[in-house]
Amino acid sequence: MTLADRLVATWYSPRITALAVLLLPLSLLFRLGVAVRRTLFRTGLLRTVRLRVPVVVVGNITAGGSGKTPLVAALALSLTRRGFRPGIVSRGHGRDAGSGDPIAVGPDDDPRRVGDEPLLLARAGYPVVVAGDRVAAGRSLLARNPGCDVILSDDGLQHYRLERSVEIAVIDAARGLGNRCSMPAGPLREPAGRLDEVDAVVVLTAAAQTAPTEYPGAFAMRLVGDRFVRVDDPLSTALATAFARPAVHALAGIGHPERFFAQVAAMGIVATTHRFPDHHRFVAADLDIAGAQAILMTEKDALKCEAFADERCWYLPVTACVDERLINLVEGRLRGPQAP
Repeated sequence: MTLADRLVATWYSPRITALAVLLLPLSLLFRLGVAVRRTLFRTGLLRTVRLRVPVVVVGNITAGGSGKTPLVAALALSLTRRGFRPGIVSRGHGRDAGSGDPIAVGPDDDPRRVGDEPLLLARAGYPVVVAGDRVAAGRSLLARNPGCDVILSDDGLQHYRLERSVEIAVIDAARGLGNRCSMPAGPLREPAGRLDEVDAVVVLTAAAQTAPTEYPGAFAMRLVGDRFVRVDDPLSTALATAFARPAVHALAGIGHPERFFAQVAAMGIVATTHRFPDHHRFVAADLDIAGAQAILMTEKDALKCEAFADERCWYLPVTACVDERLINLVEGRLRGPQAP
């Protein structure tokens, strides 16, 4: 087990572990640093920057995946249908370190250059710009797309330099807030009380579940997908019944691989699972699984396997199914008091 695996196991253990206790002094320092930084922004000693269009930040207060990118895609689609022209900014986690200049993401870009999640969003048809500095990314996006009238930030809840009109925090119901300790003893980037300050909390649940009661007023979200697509031939699709056979494998290099494995199992597919780190850079050797008749993966992982995938490789596209009340809330914040 790698150190990263041990940390995650510690974060989501039902009891405080010895490793968590050992790391508590570092967590206290981390939490102090978070508090000082927030105070500097609140007092104006560190400045926020307002862009010429409103900004909706979709993030989380825990480390790891929680369904932010599918929610950003769902918000972009819903806002487009309501007359908005959204653009998207992102840090582009997992991409190569470059000059730091903003990069406009194209649908044919290399995920190593722009990041896997921004590439997914660009392929959905939205203007996307990546940069470590979200303000620089937003300015670049608006310069390239003058018709854009709202920016969605994929992650960046803690990027306080970028002023925002709406804050949405996403939580994975299966993991919650873990042991509720700050990093590195726990998964929290900010204290749990931060959830009381955001405009909306969205809880990623399993199918047909509502948002857990420990998050009052939260909106439920689930990821929906029932048809696999062949990585090397996107025109070829298959239902789950096509994989009701031996020697099926499932791999995932996402923040919470078990979520994908559970989804595959819920579709009636019995698969041998393979876990990889989040944003893992797949190579051909990762798919060299002896005796595998089918290899199932997430769409995010498929992006990094396109160059060497064969006929065994299939990915599962998913869309976020969100509460219409959340869309109404966001639209109301964006249009302001004059909204009907």
